[in-house]
Amino acid sequence: MIKVISEPVSKPELAELAKEIGGFFIKVVADLEKGVICAGAKMHVDEEQELLKSGSRQKNLWGGGYDLDEERSTYDSIINNRPGINPSEEIIDPKLRKDFEKLVKYLLKV
Repeated sequence: MIKVISEPVSKPELAELAKEIGGFFIKVVADLEKGVICAGAKMHVDEEQELLKSGSRQKNLWGGGYDLDEERSTYDSIINNRPGINPSEEIIDPKLRKDFEKLVKYLLKV
């Protein structure tokens, strides 16, 4: 279930989003300019495409996830690899990482 999220989710919604990856992990693509995330897919690229269709700009999209068992954010996705800007699958910039984590935790209520 792929879902664009702009308001905090309920516990049942959180569980539904995690179903795609074993019930414990949620892949997330965040639009840090609009303050929305897309979650619930097996692949970040599917979430990225959903946000692009809804008007997001590529430069504002960052991928990662949230591990419900370990209660921690992750910051890795192939969509993050941007030569000259972010030469890694990890979000390198500390401010972007912090903004990503803050938005994900707020919208997933974790």
